[in-house]
This record gives sequence, C-alpha cells and structure tokens, in this order.
Amino acid sequence: MMKNKRAKVHRNDPCPCGSGLKYKKCCFHKESSLPQNNKQKLYLQKHGIRIKKARDIEGIKKAGRLALQTLDLVEASIQVGITTDDINTLVHDYTVKNGATPAPLGYRGFPKSVCVSINEVICHGIPGGRILKDGDIVNVDVTPILGGYYADVNKSFFVGTPGSNAKKIVDVARECLRKGLMMVRPGNRIGDIGFAIQAFAEKEGCSVVREFVGHGVGFDFHEPPQVPHHGHCGEGIELIPGMVFTIEPMINLGKKDLRVLDDGWTAVTLDGNLSAQFEQTILVTNQGYESLTPFPLK
Repeated sequence: MMKNKRAKVHRNDPCPCGSGLKYKKCCFHKESSLPQNNKQKLYLQKHGIRIKKARDIEGIKKAGRLALQTLDLVEASIQVGITTDDINTLVHDYTVKNGATPAPLGYRGFPKSVCVSINEVICHGIPGGRILKDGDIVNVDVTPILGGYYADVNKSFFVGTPGSNAKKIVDVARECLRKGLMMVRPGNRIGDIGFAIQAFAEKEGCSVVREFVGHGVGFDFHEPPQVPHHGHCGEGIELIPGMVFTIEPMINLGKKDLRVLDDGWTAVTLDGNLSAQFEQTILVTNQGYESLTPFPLK
C-alpha cells in the first residue's frame, strides 16, 4: 500500500480531535483509558478502523488458509525458465477454482491477479514475460477474496541456487517481519512495530522502504490503519484487540530510495540493489497477536 503521508499523528502534533492541544496532551492518553466498547466506536469515528468480531476473524482466516495454499502451490512450481505470467496463471486459476476472487485483478487498474517482484523490484511487479533465472529472488504477493473477506500474504523465494547477497537480504527481511510481530500486543503503538523493524534492518546494514506500508485488511483490500515499517517507540495509534492489519516490511540491500516504472506500478530500488519482503495478516488479541496467515519465520 502506498503511504498516505497525512495519516500519521505524532505526539507533538495538534490533536486530530480539534481541541487545539498537542496530541500527547489530549487524546493520546484518553484513548488508552477508554473501555473496550467505547474504544471501538472511537477508533471507527476517529481513525476509520473497523474492529473485527469473531465471525469476521473466522472469515479472514478462511481466506488466509486459501492464500497460504496458493503460495505453497507457487513455491512447488518455481523453477528456472518459467515466466512471471506463468505464476499469475497458476494463482488466478487456483483462486477461482476455490470459489474466491483475486483481489489485485482490476484494483485501481492493476492488470493481473498477483504481484510478482524479482530481485531489484521492491513490490507491485506486474506479471509478464520476464523469465526466472538461477539465483533470482522472487516475491509473490497473494490476496484472495473469499466469502467477502480479504487476507493478504507474501513470501520471497529463491530460484535455483542463491548468492550470498540474496541469502542475506531474504534472511534480514524475514527476521524484520518477526521483529515487527513481537511488538503486536494491546497497549503498544504502531510506532513500536516500525521501530523494531527499522532498528534490526539498519543494524544489519540494510534499509527500510518508506513509501509503502502495511495496512488494515479484512473487509476491504486496504483499510486504516497504515502501518509504517520505520518509526519511533510510543508513537502512533494504540493497538487494541480486534484490529487486523498487515505487517509487510520491504527491505533493501542498499539504500532505501526507489522509483516507480512507467507502468505506474512496479517499484524498483533506485540503486539497482536487491530487495526482499515477507508479509502476514495479523490480529491483535487480548494477550498479544495471532497471525491469520501463519508461516514459519525461522
């Protein structure tokens, strides 16, 4: 999801409620002390966040299971010599066969059913004639709509035998997702997630893409809140049970800068270095979190 720069509220910013006070002196603390039912109403009115109920969570889980089955099928099919459009055909056919709709197809004009991003492509790669080569990294981002619910997940795979740089960036990206997940629990804030991801990535000499962020999901493809993969501890919206959103850090081996190609979708690293990404759809629970698209991160 492309970042909306106006969505993030810092502690020292004017409070969005219009009181004239700084956010930290106004609703920052009020939100934390509200009863759960009142918080749900406030989050809808103030942030546009729709809290998911038990039946919604089960629906997203079902979509998530299909998404993971689709990625398993993709992983088994990846080999030198196939094209990114071959992957698109596989994802489209399997999704439709199982009674679902591929969310990317036609979304804001996107022409295919899945995003396939190779090597220097950060995200939103449009499937076509590009052939997978030995040593490539290929990220496949799947979002089915099943029973009216959306689940979003992606993984980065190796084609053939990866080089040392490919191994490094994939390992760092995977661990960045795990670090972000560890910050998900009631009372923490969205900034805690981004801080954990950014701190680890930069410690490893890599960088975090700023322009694209995680997002709410479930009822629609992209919902509030936005979940940046960089940030500061204690900033941003407080996490409460029933929130569902993606964490999907895009990590570059070189600098964080990017450019979008003339197709209007494909984002690539500006310096041509490798990029990798992993994504899961996450539910905030009373005790912490549950992944609705779980796969091992070790």
